[in-house]
Amino acid sequence: MSEAQSTDPLPKYLQENEITQECLELIPTLPREKGWVASHLHQYQGFWHNTRQLQGVLSCQKHFQAHNTDIFIVTIPKSGTTWLKALTFSLLNRHKYPNIQQNHPLLTHNPHFLVPFLELVLYQPKDRDFPPDLNSLPSPRLFSTHLPHVSLPKSIVDSSCKIVYLCRDPKDTFISMWYFTNRLRLENKGTNSLEEAFEKFCRGVSLCGPFWDHVLGYWKKSLEEPEKVMFLRFEDMKMKPACVLKELARFLGCPFSEKEEGAGVVDEIIKQCSFDELSNLEVNKKEKLSSGEEHKAFFRRGEVGDWKNHLTDEMVEQMNTITEKKLAEDGLTF
Repeated sequence: MSEAQSTDPLPKYLQENEITQECLELIPTLPREKGWVASHLHQYQGFWHNTRQLQGVLSCQKHFQAHNTDIFIVTIPKSGTTWLKALTFSLLNRHKYPNIQQNHPLLTHNPHFLVPFLELVLYQPKDRDFPPDLNSLPSPRLFSTHLPHVSLPKSIVDSSCKIVYLCRDPKDTFISMWYFTNRLRLENKGTNSLEEAFEKFCRGVSLCGPFWDHVLGYWKKSLEEPEKVMFLRFEDMKMKPACVLKELARFLGCPFSEKEEGAGVVDEIIKQCSFDELSNLEVNKKEKLSSGEEHKAFFRRGEVGDWKNHLTDEMVEQMNTITEKKLAEDGLTF
């Protein structure tokens, strides 16, 4: 019997005071694989989650109520989430904080604090009032999630909210994920080898993976509902950030005026949210998220094509073949 089909007793780390009874009862029924950081990943609705994330998925599916004016930033992990959060927050709040160099929240808060995850932060029941009351938040409410489209709360799917989806070349996504997860592992566990992690990623066994199914779900929805789902690529954001930011502003219903463009507001936001600017802020050098991750762990390189420094020709060919097989039929290429 493979590990993914294991029916062994639950690991010791699953304590009832950390997750709900509903999640505890569900976990033994799900396929299970060895995780990249945590002990195990669990496959739910076709995608892989660690225990903490699975708890959040179930909770937000059950409790979250979307508003038509909500905005959701959606990514698979390590696709440029931090950058897109910073850009979108600055875009939406540019009139509230016109002086970027003074009193702007990004100067003192990490983007993940300003744009919270549904399943990783807001709908984690431990050590907080649960479920959270989000109705008092000003409109438009801005949230983020790594959830695949099939797992979104029904109220999001049924509402007229806006979804901004960002994806990245799977080869760069993999390398970034490999570095990030090794950084989170305990020292006594050592590191995941590149080869072991690559094999898992190609099988789809990664956080919120399979990568290709995650991307394809939102790509199809962007074609079916272009007024609701905007599909972005990390590579385009790097190549033409001003064009992408202006497109994003139009999609969200807050386009830049000619006066703003003439005054350099677009360029100011891009500079403020750049890798160099964000990574050199004290808040992102020294502080941590409430879940324990160091802010600096979210700023490694932020480049296009870093995979060339790590993957063998055989690995590149294997991943390109999978990508072609999974996505090309639907008109999506990397």
